[in-house]
Amino acid sequence: KSILEDVRWIQRGCPPFDVDDSVDAVELSEEDRGPWYGPVRKTSDYFSLIYDAAVHLIERGEAFVDELTAEEMREYRGTLTEAGKESPWRNRSIEENLELFRGMRNGDYPEG
Repeated sequence: KSILEDVRWIQRGCPPFDVDDSVDAVELSEEDRGPWYGPVRKTSDYFSLIYDAAVHLIERGEAFVDELTAEEMREYRGTLTEAGKESPWRNRSIEENLELFRGMRNGDYPEG
């Protein structure tokens, strides 16, 4: 979805992403730039920022670690005409969610 939103943003003619044009800025060749006015940005370059944002949301009680399987998520999601169901993991304590989330980052659990 985020890529689609980025494309729509560009199609609406919004100004390009800010590119640092200071003296210390790295010069980018044409192959280093994407067709969207700036350097290619990789999600992996921002993992620590994304992780910190997730921790912040968990600390505020606005996010939680969900253990539903993919199939269960589809069942809980609901439809256009039927409301979804609340995850049974939603009411865990902030401390437990933070512990589980940190464990995920540390590789304490198998992927999936």
